[in-house]
Amino acid sequence: MPTTAARALLLFGATGDLAHRMLLPSLFGLHADGLLPAELRIIATARSALDDGSYRAEAGAAIERFIDADRLKPEQVQSFLDRLSYVPVDASDPDQFGALAEAAGPDKDALAIFLSTAPSLFSATISGLAQAGLAGNNVRLALEKPLGTDLESSREINDAVAAVFPEQRTFRIDHYLGKETVQNLLALRFGNTLFEPMWDAGGIDHVQITVAETVGLEGRASYYDDSGAVRDMVQNHMLQLLALVAMEPPAQFNAAEVRDEKVKVLRSLRPIDQSTVSTNSVTGQYGAGAIDGAPVPAYADELEHASTTETFVALKAHVDNWRWKGVPFYIRTGKRLPTRRSEIFIQFKEVPHSIFASRGAVLAPNKLLIRLQPEEDIRLLMMAKQPGLDRDGIRLREVPLDLGMANAFADVRRRIAYERLILDLIEGDPTLFVRRDEVEAQWEWIDGIRNGWAATGVTPKQYAAGTWGPSAAIALTERDGVSWHE
Repeated sequence: MPTTAARALLLFGATGDLAHRMLLPSLFGLHADGLLPAELRIIATARSALDDGSYRAEAGAAIERFIDADRLKPEQVQSFLDRLSYVPVDASDPDQFGALAEAAGPDKDALAIFLSTAPSLFSATISGLAQAGLAGNNVRLALEKPLGTDLESSREINDAVAAVFPEQRTFRIDHYLGKETVQNLLALRFGNTLFEPMWDAGGIDHVQITVAETVGLEGRASYYDDSGAVRDMVQNHMLQLLALVAMEPPAQFNAAEVRDEKVKVLRSLRPIDQSTVSTNSVTGQYGAGAIDGAPVPAYADELEHASTTETFVALKAHVDNWRWKGVPFYIRTGKRLPTRRSEIFIQFKEVPHSIFASRGAVLAPNKLLIRLQPEEDIRLLMMAKQPGLDRDGIRLREVPLDLGMANAFADVRRRIAYERLILDLIEGDPTLFVRRDEVEAQWEWIDGIRNGWAATGVTPKQYAAGTWGPSAAIALTERDGVSWHE
């Protein structure tokens, strides 16, 4: 595996929304903190007919828009922009890649390439890179999702990549893995003796993973209607979170060990297929409703035609291994839900015997809440005695022990997830990137669900925008005596 830092970063899709909102601000943050190699050049490319000056102006505007003003020191902004150059390239034309090779010059064998383009261009782009001599033995390639629409198309993309870039130099991005709280999940589990002894079917009753969005299509109508919630969110982000919650302790914190344990979990997922899809899954599509008091149109109205694409999905999953025997993992995600949040909720089992029952006290099981966004924090809910003389019986109350990341680490700047991932790409550390066998295990499970829907004629149930999905999603958990954490 390459371990030397790249001397140039080749950024495809450099005029797109992701580059403006995330990649350029992340690169500026790393530059301002002195974390980028001093000699690193950033070569931006897209189809737009820009030159160095006009692209630097565009990049400067993006930084001013998405970086807090108090961090924008003019000399740092200028020195960052000086790193940038721009080469217009139509990725579908292999003959145009020679201009990129010329721009890379002596650094073409020490490149990190960030490919943020339409998946339909992956094969042509990789072929063009190889033809132009930009795929040498020390060149690393990062790929943004989506990596296919099912297992077959994912394999086609991965085969095209593998023909030029071996697995150890392929960095598949899931930006959730760059979030501090996601990484803190590993620290919480494996850095403390408190949790790991009870992190199994003996101590945990169930797990919930929620990724809720208040937004609708946001200009992604074509992509989203071809994808739907299960492929857009569950296949990548949510299954990665599930794998991190459920994985066995790796022997060491390195790329091979961590990813080996994650893929074991993904391969242990019990299939949801034609025989179980009606009891273990719920799909929905939002109708007209209100978000924060403002009316919003139905999905079909935003799309301007009828559709059977799901904008909400809830699943009941099981990991069939010794650690998690009988523990349900409830997963839900959707658009136009009441609040925006991403979280992992873990409910522990009740104490085996309450010594306080004779005194009228009611116990609630301990709960662990790991919130990823909009705020990043960790909350442990525990039972404590309510102050008083207890003349009418002992009163216990559920109280939170909070680790608010912003407060606990007030002296450390909160970073964009892409900052970590870009820096790891430049330095050649693949630990927080997704391996091919992980991607394919995820797709295999998702394909089973979608095939089950097709075979049984499942179509999304309507739910009003601003609610928590169809009522069937409530029934999915209530049948087990469980309520969604809201």
